[in-house]
Amino acid sequence: MKSLWSAAEAERLVIQLTAEGIDAELALSVYATRLLGGDPTLVLHGGGNSSVKATLPDLLDQPVSVLHIKGSGRDMATIDPDGLPAVRLDPLQALRRLDRLSDASMVNVLELNRLHADAPAPSVETLMHAFLPHRHVLHTHATAVLALSNQPDGTAACREAFGSRVGIVPYMMSGFALARAVAETYEADPTVEGLVLLKHGLVTFGDDAATAYRRMIDLVTLAEGHLAQGRRTVVPVAGLATAPVAAAALAPRLRGLLARDKGDGLFERWLLDLRDDDSARALSDDAALIKAVGRGVATPDHVIRTKPWPLVLPPAPTAEGLDGWVEAARDIIAAYEARYHDYFVANDRAKGGGRIELDPVARVAIVPGLGLFGIGAAAAAAAVAADMALATAACAAAAESIGTYTPAAEADLFDLEYWSLEQAKLGKRKHPERPLARQVMVVTGGGSGIGAATARAFARQGAEVAILDLSANAARTVAASIGPRVLGLGCDVTNPEAVAAAFDAVARHFGGVDIVVSNAGAAWQGTIGSVDDATLRRSFELNFFAHQAVAQNAVRLFKAQGSGGSLLFNASKQSVNPGKNFGPYGLPKAATLFLMKQYALDHGRDGIRSAAVNADRIRSGLLTGDMIASRSAARGLSEKDYMAGNLLGREVGAEDVADAFVWLARSNKVTACTITVDGGNIEASLR
Repeated sequence: MKSLWSAAEAERLVIQLTAEGIDAELALSVYATRLLGGDPTLVLHGGGNSSVKATLPDLLDQPVSVLHIKGSGRDMATIDPDGLPAVRLDPLQALRRLDRLSDASMVNVLELNRLHADAPAPSVETLMHAFLPHRHVLHTHATAVLALSNQPDGTAACREAFGSRVGIVPYMMSGFALARAVAETYEADPTVEGLVLLKHGLVTFGDDAATAYRRMIDLVTLAEGHLAQGRRTVVPVAGLATAPVAAAALAPRLRGLLARDKGDGLFERWLLDLRDDDSARALSDDAALIKAVGRGVATPDHVIRTKPWPLVLPPAPTAEGLDGWVEAARDIIAAYEARYHDYFVANDRAKGGGRIELDPVARVAIVPGLGLFGIGAAAAAAAVAADMALATAACAAAAESIGTYTPAAEADLFDLEYWSLEQAKLGKRKHPERPLARQVMVVTGGGSGIGAATARAFARQGAEVAILDLSANAARTVAASIGPRVLGLGCDVTNPEAVAAAFDAVARHFGGVDIVVSNAGAAWQGTIGSVDDATLRRSFELNFFAHQAVAQNAVRLFKAQGSGGSLLFNASKQSVNPGKNFGPYGLPKAATLFLMKQYALDHGRDGIRSAAVNADRIRSGLLTGDMIASRSAARGLSEKDYMAGNLLGREVGAEDVADAFVWLARSNKVTACTITVDGGNIEASLR
């Protein structure tokens, strides 16, 4: 492992942060923390922690010894000084004299001794840092170290690799007992450069951040060198198809199998994150490695994200065998969930009972011949699960190269999974799910106007969003403005093959689709008695046939999932109230309005709802500034009066149309419905 420490970069950060009033040692701790957090072989998604001891003035300007410790669940890669809240050190160190301390009492002490009440909750391993005497302490879940310690005799394996350079602490759950054991192990030999926490990770320390960091890198490098001497036998999975079905076809079916029918047309859905690169295939296609990772996660800290074991599904079938694969997978999923229930009952009973069982849905699914899927209630959670599954696979492969991968026992995993302090990292109580959480939404023409406003509105409601637009740059720009998990794709919706490919890309990215807003359109003008045939046909291609291509692909995925879906169309006021010289636009829009009704009629029993929004006078790519100016001038009106020319006298915006689409998506018992959003145009009203 290569050291990334740069004295120049460290000094630059110190200068920057001290100018903001941050202590230089805290700035160096931030620098070291970010270096470690940026390496996924050391730290993943909120894992690991770091600390620095310092002195700060209290409200009376009296010096107070504090421990700046990483906040629980904070990401080391992106941490800032606020992510290392200050806790009074003396009361923490006084706890070293106790023989035992409950988790509740420990949390109470940490909360009472934060210098700022609104600071993040300190790490559950705060006492471990407090009990060590060094100014800087770093803790990672280094894959190489876990591979050594996840052995039948992890102590012997670590001694062989590290010699006397480390102390070795038996596995125990984070908290007071571990903190005491760490302190006692260090005190037994203060010459050690670090401490291996068996099946948990590595702790290094020093009186300066550079020393603590260098020791971490040096010890991990030793572990990597020891593992490099080993060799593991790969056992290919038998019966892999030579031409397996595409992931875009399999993913929606898997997503449908995982969905939970809540009745009345409502489903609890899950997001998928596909990994099918070389590292994922090295796991999915190796029967020996699959068996190894089935023994448990690399460190118990991962269990809250991945469950204790992966779901191992049948090998990816050919296209012709997909239906049979679905039935076999259904049985395997049921068996997995039964196993999880048994695991809960047995361990809960052994520990006195009284816990509430979490959902039994797997968080990682391995499909030999394809790769693996992370599974989560949100796209971000699915990605975390996939990352951690690959980390466990890397750890297990390395461990098997020198011995036998032997992770923590199920009872230990249960303790972590049902430990309230670990569950708090998931933020379930603080962040209840938003109304459209767990659903994937696609909008066409999403690079501007109504489409962009609709994408933002659905994201605010918790949906995962995919934006399609003729301009890939416009789609990606809007996607980036909404959030890192939003997908932006270029797509010519008048090309059926391009539409199918775009929907397949969304299925690969999120696992499927639940809501589609078919919005893309353009307004062609002309007197109907003299308009040329080519103009009329171009308008029908975009304003009717493109809607049909989008709807057909939406239904294809909806039916593959078997959990219904919402199909929504931007129909336009022209569909019911034609305007003079707007026949080329209004005719296909009228056909699209009836297309919506036909989908409602033909696919209602599939749980698919179909509806439309009629809007009028919305500033967008259809109604440009030049068009507004010419229309208002032709009517002898100001632009303001023209845009507010409705019964309410109010201009209607793209956001108002977006809100109507959101309402339709959330209204589980509404279909074959058209909502008019125009401020009141009696000629365009449907009833």
